Amino acid sequence: MSIKMKELMLETNESKSTILYYLKEGLLPTPSKPKPNVHLYDESCIEIIKFIKYLQSNFSYTISEIQNIFRDNHLDFDGSFEAIVRSLELISGAKENRWYSTDEVISLSNIEPQELIAYQDKGYIFQRARGFSTKELEMIEVLQRAKSLGLDFGLIESYVVDAKELANRENEIGSTLLKSKEDTHNARYELLFDIILKLKPYIFNMHTVKEHHKLIK
Repeated sequence: MSIKMKELMLETNESKSTILYYLKEGLLPTPSKPKPNVHLYDESCIEIIKFIKYLQSNFSYTISEIQNIFRDNHLDFDGSFEAIVRSLELISGAKENRWYSTDEVISLSNIEPQELIAYQDKGYIFQRARGFSTKELEMIEVLQRAKSLGLDFGLIESYVVDAKELANRENEIGSTLLKSKEDTHNARYELLFDIILKLKPYIFNMHTVKEHHKLIK
C-alpha cells in the first residue's frame, strides 16, 4: 500500500523536511512517481520513521549510526519478534564502527587462537556477522585480566547460564506480545526494546549495588 506525503507526516508526526532528509540519507525507500508531481511512499515508511525517532530519542543515535544499522542489512518492519531480534543484534553493534577479523583480534589482544575459540564456545564472547567489534576486544581484555588474577570463572559461567534462561523468557514474552492482531505493534516493538535494553540492565545493576551495600554495613 502506498501513501502520500501528507498522510506520512500525519502518521509519524514528522515534518516534510525531516522526511525528505531521511530519504536523502538513504533511510527510506524511494517513492514511486505514478504522475508528475505525485510521490507515493511505501507504507513501511511509517514504521521506519518511528524506529529512527525511537533510536534518536531513547539511545541518542546519530543519523550516521542509524545508517550503520541499516547498511547492508535488511530489517522487516512488520512488528514480528524475529525482526526485533535482528534489530537488537544490529543495534548492539551500531556504535562499533570498527570491525576486526579473527587474525586481527588474535594479534591485537595477544590471545591464543584456541583460547579465543574456547571463549566463543563457552558463550563469553561472540563473533558477529561483520566479525569482531571493539566491544569484543574489550571483553577479551576483561577475561584475560580475570584469568591473570586467578578469578574463578564459575561466576562468568553462571552469567551465561542465567543469560540463556533469561533470553528464553524474553522470547516467550516477545512472541506473546506480538501475537496481538491489534494495530499497536509499533508500541509493542518499542516496549520490548525498552525492557531488554533499559529495564533489564537497570534492575541487574541496582540489585548488585543493593547487595554490595548490605555487605559493607
